Amino acid sequence: MAAYFSLILVIITLVSGIIWAIDAFAFAPKRKQALALAETKQSLDDDAKEKILREPAVVETAHSIFPVIAFVLVLRSFIYEPFQIPSGSMMPTLLVGDFILVEKFSYGLKDPVWRSQLVETGKPKRGDVVVFKYPVDPKVDYIKRVIGLPGDKIIYRNKHLSIVKACVDKSDCPKAEVVHTDELNRGEFNQDGVAMLRYEEQLGDVNHDILINPSRREMTQAYLRQAGTKSYEFVVPEGQYFMMGDNRDNSLDSRFWGFVPEANLVGKAVAIWISFEFERTEADLLPTWIPTGVRFNRVGGIV
Repeated sequence: MAAYFSLILVIITLVSGIIWAIDAFAFAPKRKQALALAETKQSLDDDAKEKILREPAVVETAHSIFPVIAFVLVLRSFIYEPFQIPSGSMMPTLLVGDFILVEKFSYGLKDPVWRSQLVETGKPKRGDVVVFKYPVDPKVDYIKRVIGLPGDKIIYRNKHLSIVKACVDKSDCPKAEVVHTDELNRGEFNQDGVAMLRYEEQLGDVNHDILINPSRREMTQAYLRQAGTKSYEFVVPEGQYFMMGDNRDNSLDSRFWGFVPEANLVGKAVAIWISFEFERTEADLLPTWIPTGVRFNRVGGIV
């Protein structure tokens, strides 16, 4: 839907801008000439002058909406775009009902229709929370955390994460570094009656929390398979990234469908601007999409 919305914005901006420009350069001068000619023949009151100079309805509409739509297009395409979190794959960092701001200029400025890069502004860093076009279906936006950079080898075994960082000299590559975790609590989040484990994970310079379901076995048989690697190893190709959700046992991510090309990156999630609770059921009088409350304590930055 986001891709279609961008296209609709571009079309409305172009059409309204063209209508406004054609009128401004072709028809508005003629209306002024008609007014000047009429004033040479008789004295006109303000109502008569306004009637001669009045823009046609379609031009008046274009004149009114073009600056607003153009501003929204520029803001949404190149600066910040709002997104809603639809699933729990990034819990506990992001919850269903969080509304976030995505910084569009973090990883390069792209045109809003074909998404070709116009200006390079930076690259994703390990630990960034990123919105991207789902490689399997680019019409769908996903949000995950950057785990692996180009050239890295990612090892996820027995629910423990290790990283072999990219190296140029293959004969002298670093050993796998185990990503450090500390257990914070259990039972704050539950799934099917099972108390989930909450850990603090140190990923590069980023400290963030993850969830593990101790009753869920690893779906290793469904993992992406690469030639020359074990079932729990993933070598990140050049120009691509390995993404994982913070809710490790409830996230459909790079372990299953592969890597995210740089061209698919939309931007970096930087802040929660509002967060709603949705706790209604189908049996309630009000629709389930109407919030039951606001989580003001969640407003702020994302780590």
